[in-house]
Amino acid sequence: MMKLYNIDGCGYCSMVIDVLKKLQIEFEKIDVPWPHHLRQEVLEVSGQTQVPVLVDGDVVLDDEYDIIDYLKKTYPIHS
Repeated sequence: MMKLYNIDGCGYCSMVIDVLKKLQIEFEKIDVPWPHHLRQEVLEVSGQTQVPVLVDGDVVLDDEYDIIDYLKKTYPIHS
């Protein structure tokens, strides 16, 4: 299952969550602490401590616009 590293209250994370919900994609939301030095799991997965970070199999993305673009191209809505 797709994973999204998130901080509640993060506008960039909310943008990604909105797209995931619109596209009806199931995902696991992993809430991380506010202090960057406590985000060890994010660092291990992506090489940095910023969120959002999306992990979809072997694909790891760490920019909200790259994530949204990837989601729309990879999981388009079929009418």
